[in-house]
Amino acid sequence: MSTITIEKIDLLRERANVSYREAKEALEKCGGDVVEALSHLEEENKIKPEEKPFKTSRFIEKIKDLISKANEIKVVISKNGKNILNIPSTLAILFIVLALPAAVVFLVIALIAGCRIRLCRENGKDPSINSKIEKVTDAVNGVTNKIKKEFADA
Repeated sequence: MSTITIEKIDLLRERANVSYREAKEALEKCGGDVVEALSHLEEENKIKPEEKPFKTSRFIEKIKDLISKANEIKVVISKNGKNILNIPSTLAILFIVLALPAAVVFLVIALIAGCRIRLCRENGKDPSINSKIEKVTDAVNGVTNKIKKEFADA
């Protein structure tokens, strides 16, 4: 009869993916013989399949990375220096994709109301697209002010 050691238990646990108790009991029943204990566990359907971590494709990894980077950018809508809306860009993109007409109406109303729209990174650096957004905002504000003036003069 062979002795039961922690090394044998560990080896059996690793090979059969069983608990310490199951490995020890199998070794005891098989006189400390690891091969016999493996065979015994197999006969009793106690060998568990190895739990492999979920493997993702490169495409999924790139999508995760893109979403992670997009979450670092916030869409901020403000008026008179006060933030009205501050949401992650992924949420804004989701809103645009799922409700494009409503998103366009919301955007137009915000611009007509004199709101400023900008993107902000969590690290404090503003994306370069903000200068283009500012130009559009200034153009819409200019048209809005002209229309308001025309109605005021009428």
